[in-house]
Amino acid sequence: MCGFVGFIDETKKKEKKEIIKQMAKRIIHRGPDGEGFYVDDKVALGHRRLSIVDLSGGAQPMYNEDKSLVIVFNGEIYNYEQLKDDLQKKGHIFESDCDTEVIIHGYEEWGIAELLQKLVGMFSFVIYDKKENQLCGARDHFGIKPFYYYKNKNAFFFGSEIKSFLEHPNFQKEVNKKALKMYLIFQYSVHEETFFKNVFKLKPGHYFIWRDNELEIKQYFEVKYHKKDNSKEQITKELSEILEQSVKYHQTTSDVEVGSYLSGGVDSSYVVSVAKPDKTFSVGFDEKGFDESMYAKELSEILGINNYRKTITPEEFFDALPLVEYYTDEPEANLSAVPLYYLSKLASEQVKVVLSGEGSDEMFGGYNEYYEPTLLKIYTRIPLCIRKFIRFLIKPLPHFPGQNTLRLYGLPFDERYIGHGTLMEEWEANEILCNELKSNETIRDTLKPVLDKIKTRDTLTKKMYIDMHFWLPQDILLKADKMTMANSLELRVPLLDINVFNYASSIPTKYLVEKKETKSIFRKIANNKIPEEWSKRRKLGFPVPFSKWIREEKYYKKVKEMFNQKFVKEFFDQAVIEQMLEEHYHNQKNNGRKIYNIYSFLTWYKVYFLDEKNV
Repeated sequence: MCGFVGFIDETKKKEKKEIIKQMAKRIIHRGPDGEGFYVDDKVALGHRRLSIVDLSGGAQPMYNEDKSLVIVFNGEIYNYEQLKDDLQKKGHIFESDCDTEVIIHGYEEWGIAELLQKLVGMFSFVIYDKKENQLCGARDHFGIKPFYYYKNKNAFFFGSEIKSFLEHPNFQKEVNKKALKMYLIFQYSVHEETFFKNVFKLKPGHYFIWRDNELEIKQYFEVKYHKKDNSKEQITKELSEILEQSVKYHQTTSDVEVGSYLSGGVDSSYVVSVAKPDKTFSVGFDEKGFDESMYAKELSEILGINNYRKTITPEEFFDALPLVEYYTDEPEANLSAVPLYYLSKLASEQVKVVLSGEGSDEMFGGYNEYYEPTLLKIYTRIPLCIRKFIRFLIKPLPHFPGQNTLRLYGLPFDERYIGHGTLMEEWEANEILCNELKSNETIRDTLKPVLDKIKTRDTLTKKMYIDMHFWLPQDILLKADKMTMANSLELRVPLLDINVFNYASSIPTKYLVEKKETKSIFRKIANNKIPEEWSKRRKLGFPVPFSKWIREEKYYKKVKEMFNQKFVKEFFDQAVIEQMLEEHYHNQKNNGRKIYNIYSFLTWYKVYFLDEKNV
């Protein structure tokens, strides 16, 4: 696990050397164990290494036999030994026992497109092909590892984190205000262009070729569903074998100790029960209903594993937020990012690699929103025009049970469900934005390219498909990578494996959500490994008592101080957001999540654009 940076521009070779070193230094947290550079008149490549496999070898940048190819790579390839055997039979000579060298020889043998069909793992990489005078690179199937690029008329930058670009004298740092409205609705950055103008994300499952100052991007993997009507017993048996094999791959492809995160939920509990690491790690809050760490401790004791726990205080939460926003590169309003930062810090004191349970919910139907009661299904059969009228009628009424559901289901599907992390509607976002940033941009504009590919599918499949394209890569996996790497820790997600997905995508939806039980088939498999109390526990997520804290004077004043700062009017109608805070503080409305969304963005902006000494 590592981080890389690189650029092509008109800077002289001597200057390139110093610039690339400073760019790599900015992401030293991704790889404190070593550094390496390649510079010529055209290209500069830099790499920071966290040594996991082949500790004595594997330094990057890495080359092929005649040094006509140069690679920088971030990630892990779990089937690299099989690919290496195949390549050796074809005459390729290896100088190390690491997965990086497999990629570069694989590119040499098969080309970029065919190589990517063979890789099992998490990855982002760039290869400089001197013979073809081109750069090519790729990002893994699901977006487990990040990849950013910046381009203008005369330059092309790329790397694992945007902050590395700040060290290049030709990088123009400018906030992309157009990203703010959708961020407020989704709670994370949803557009391909990031919150930094002209900085883009390479999409999951895509690769690029840069040649003659032109960028060509192609897709090599697409999420598709091909349901097979197999029996529940057959699916349970086959999927169980695939899951256990994936956990084994993710655990054993390492020359250092591998621990595991453990909450009270079924996902991490299943991973731990299969892997049986020596150490598990958990965090929580000293607030009733906001701490699952006691369940983690209980399961660890049952399995005979050491469990390390930390309780996070409100002070620690607020103190860490600027750091969290710095490490995520873009505004991150998922409350769980902060406890994940502390969890990663705790684990990094003991191990270099941890397993985690991300991806299971999106593949196996795990979120509570995936279950729709019968009455709700009947209600959606009422013509949309009538549901819209009901929505209009109840809007001004005092709150009553079911009001929010009736309002939500008064919208068409492509406005009603935008993913697991929905925070507010379009009109609410416009209401709090300053006049300059109010816009007609709609949720439908954002979702259309994705939903157009799955129009005829059932509602559950549509929801999972949306989350696979938005919530999972742009929130869940992003914060998982950034918070672990902030603490020089590698995180692996054995449930989110291409082989697991290929099988999961064939499971009939009737086995994913049964009656009132989400993730039914996965829970059935987990129940063979862990007590039913854990396999049946309802999805809780990673709850944080922020809404409760800001009803205390100390933290209310902290947020109010931020909302009152002069720069805030550049983005928001200050009177509206201050009223929102007052209503929450006086217990008139629960605006906690919306307040955190705004507060997180302002913290990010302050870190990157006002507190120059920090960036």
